[in-house]
Amino acid sequence: MMTTRAVAFVGLGNMGGPMAANLVAAGHVVNGFDLVPQALEQARDQGVRIAGSPAEAAADADVVITMLPGGAHVLDCYGGQDGLLAAAPAGALFVDCSTIDVADAHAAHAAVRATGRRALDAPVSGGVVGAVAGTLTFMVGADSEDFTAIEPVLTAMGRRVVHCGPPGAGQAAKICNNMILGATMIAVSEAFVLGEHLGLSHQALFDVASAASGQCWALTTNCPVPGPVPASPANHDYRPGFAGALMAKDLRLAANAIRAGGVSAELGLHAAEMYAAFAENGGADRDFSAVIHTIRDQHTDTAAGEGNDPA
Repeated sequence: MMTTRAVAFVGLGNMGGPMAANLVAAGHVVNGFDLVPQALEQARDQGVRIAGSPAEAAADADVVITMLPGGAHVLDCYGGQDGLLAAAPAGALFVDCSTIDVADAHAAHAAVRATGRRALDAPVSGGVVGAVAGTLTFMVGADSEDFTAIEPVLTAMGRRVVHCGPPGAGQAAKICNNMILGATMIAVSEAFVLGEHLGLSHQALFDVASAASGQCWALTTNCPVPGPVPASPANHDYRPGFAGALMAKDLRLAANAIRAGGVSAELGLHAAEMYAAFAENGGADRDFSAVIHTIRDQHTDTAAGEGNDPA
């Protein structure tokens, strides 16, 4: 039998809003807050009780969930006289579902633990579609006891909940996963652009690669060209999905960790540079698979330059 929890949910945007709605649908009492009025209205329509501040949302919470843009936002929301740590009950369990720097995740854990409370990180994979459908994957960094306590709550929002290790391990798993995804999408996009140059149709390349060693999620689910995968963003004017700005952010976090650890990861660093440029040049609000246009444009520019070279 499910135990009903009082949940404070701070951050009701494209991801947090549907996640909070799924908690309500599962029978939990959710008090939510966001700075955007439209997000509050949508959450209210889904049964979320709207609070006037993060502190008000957390006042009687068993579980405090944050889904915010960055580490600084999480730490600011936790701290201060009107922050979540000052307002939440002594036994509240803090769960940060944001994707933030591993160092910020450790700082957030330390801030919560300093008050005698429990904390864990649980970033997600699956995008807005997964948030709405309740099929997210949660990557959890937590002590074993805290993981056991929070797993039923996370299961209401996701299909898979993975205990990755101690606090901070969830964020580590998230940035490693998204580094793979970002670099893979670039490779898939480059292959389609090369195929175009060689006279190969998109469908022919897809039919071969999707059933051969080139098979991957970036190809078979989020194919960057229209046609082969009807549900992919490429068939819907590259509406995200997973926005380019978010991929740029996640790869920036990966690049920070690469440099801090002295790890040799040249593809990860190059992918971070490509997505930073993509986001800055019109791709921020498009699906990250639209990076294929950048690659195609670079090919066109190179071809034009070669055509103008003197004999």
